[in-house]
Amino acid sequence: MMPLDKFSAIWVSHSSISDFLQCPRAYFLKNVYKSPKNGRKIAVMSPPLALGQVVHEVVESLSSLPVDRRFDVPLLDRFEQLWNSVSGKRGGFSSQKTEELYKSRGRMMINRVTTHPGPIKEKAVKLNMDLPQFWLSEEDNIILCGKLDWLQYLEDSDSIRIIDFKTSRSQEHSESLQLPIYHLLAHYCQKRMVAGVSYWYLELSDVLVECPLQDLQESQEKVLKIAKKIKTARALEKFGCPQGEKGCRVCQPFEAVIRGEAEFVGTDENRRDVFVLTRTDFGSLGDDRDDGVVL
Repeated sequence: MMPLDKFSAIWVSHSSISDFLQCPRAYFLKNVYKSPKNGRKIAVMSPPLALGQVVHEVVESLSSLPVDRRFDVPLLDRFEQLWNSVSGKRGGFSSQKTEELYKSRGRMMINRVTTHPGPIKEKAVKLNMDLPQFWLSEEDNIILCGKLDWLQYLEDSDSIRIIDFKTSRSQEHSESLQLPIYHLLAHYCQKRMVAGVSYWYLELSDVLVECPLQDLQESQEKVLKIAKKIKTARALEKFGCPQGEKGCRVCQPFEAVIRGEAEFVGTDENRRDVFVLTRTDFGSLGDDRDDGVVL
């Protein structure tokens, strides 16, 4: 077997796997395609993504602070400060009214964390990795990566609970691979046992929704099977949309960028060119459902 090389490996994550399962064409446009003008990847910002991005940044940043200092600075002050980075066109907002609706939802979520902090007031484990990752398959040259929102430290058992923050109004499907993937990452990227996995729907509830822990081996096999399909698609350069040339709601916004029907608003932390749609008939990018990361 050839020496391992992270630069030649296929990297997969929950978001890229979700893209591929929904629409291989969308996977290609989000994760492979690069602009012929400058060689950068592209991202499309939308109000749901802007909302999720800011709320996540406010809450997740607390895990690096000592427990007794996490609320020294009012979280709403931090929220207001970070909101400036997505205000107006940069967040995909078509009007001030629309922006205020999303911003008010964000304030409500931050108020919930402040008044019902739950696990946020408990000790947390912070991984010493900018991007948690491990070799899903050395033989197939595939790496699984992803960022975990929060690892609550359970002192009685010296274990951790994985918590994923949700800013959507809809609950994650029971067949979602998100928590199984995060379980794999936590298992391989740190030494403590994973004792539980939970979602926290910040707009819907003051408490966590506990989910069953999936068998690690079964999860790894399931994820690897999909990752191999992604590898094959990349090798064959076959990324068709299930709905044919007309496209679907997942790939259409990115096709609009390529056609020049979107407005450039800046470059993100991953050096991707970020666009917002100048038309409103491409479906609801972000679908108000996800973790708010600019893909």
